[in-house]
Amino acid sequence: MTAAGDRGRQRRALRPGVEYEFDQLTISRELSRSLVTRMLVDRAESGGWELDRVRIGPDGTRRVVLRRKIIRQQQLYWFAS
Repeated sequence: MTAAGDRGRQRRALRPGVEYEFDQLTISRELSRSLVTRMLVDRAESGGWELDRVRIGPDGTRRVVLRRKIIRQQQLYWFAS
């Protein structure tokens, strides 16, 4: 979709043991609210993203931050006796 102007992903831990990946989108004001809603729902259903924050600028552009939890597999240590 052409809605995303600048996109960036970053990772950070909000609390010990839980790490999130963030995705930032800039959505043009020309897109309708229903189209933006549908686009965000598709991203949530297919990629596991959830809405973290939305800011609407004075010019009408929407800055959306999505997040998803990073699940890391714990390493198992096997010791031979």
